[in-house]
Amino acid sequence: MAPHDRAAAPGEPEAAFVHLVEAHLDAAYRLATFILAGDRSEAEDAVHDAALRAWEHFGDVRDRERFEAWFSRIVVNACRDRIAKRRLRPVALGDPDMGAAPDHADALVRSDAIERAMLALSPEHRVVVALRYIEDRSIQEIAVCTGQRPGTVKSRLHYAMRELRAALEAEAREVV
Repeated sequence: MAPHDRAAAPGEPEAAFVHLVEAHLDAAYRLATFILAGDRSEAEDAVHDAALRAWEHFGDVRDRERFEAWFSRIVVNACRDRIAKRRLRPVALGDPDMGAAPDHADALVRSDAIERAMLALSPEHRVVVALRYIEDRSIQEIAVCTGQRPGTVKSRLHYAMRELRAALEAEAREVV
């Protein structure tokens, strides 16, 4: 068990919560930034909203070892709420201030063609692609995080990847 996943002693829920959130904050911010089409301000607000919601319901968490999946689900829902409330304008995903991302994520967001194709995806497709390829989550983990059935996740991921391939192939034909 990781040190940040240990159970809190009675009387220290605030410290345990802060410790758990801080351990997952960078990943939550990267996820929100990707889902919200690179809008860092919206991502910061979404993660802030998610942290507040998580604190409000922290007493309901029975298994602290599942905190990461639980918190990620709250972040995804906060992003969905922001998308529903506002029409987001696309911005560059390859922003170096986006946070330290794994090498495979850096390669993904730096490509202009992939960036344009990603921005054209629906928010629901962007969520599953982000969770699968940016966060490296399994289909089952994505299902838990999004509150969807694994079959729905597979379907959305399939169609999202098909859309990405088609967009990239179309762009390649235009270049030639």
